[in-house]
Amino acid sequence: MIRIIFDHNDHNDIISFKLMGHANSGKYGQDIVCAAVSALSISTVNSLFKIANIKPKVISDDVNGGLLNVKINNCSDQLKHDRAQTLLLNLENGLVDISKNYGKYIQLKINA
Repeated sequence: MIRIIFDHNDHNDIISFKLMGHANSGKYGQDIVCAAVSALSISTVNSLFKIANIKPKVISDDVNGGLLNVKINNCSDQLKHDRAQTLLLNLENGLVDISKNYGKYIQLKINA
């Protein structure tokens, strides 16, 4: 099962997200749940760098149980902040949708 945790601050900004585990919804290379979660999360991290021009702290380990831990630093540039939050909310919404359809393989927690 993939466990996902989003942390929001007092202003409801996403300040971190963490993905742990594997979906195990299919054979290796054919696991559509894992592929969907991976594609969304990796694309978001890459976009934080390329589109929002911020450098989040990223810890990953796909071998030992699957892990992606991303922390967003405070950003004083409003445009960068807004871009980052748009990307992060898109990720959160996408993962909420996936968890509704594949709840057997995903556990999602949003700390607001």
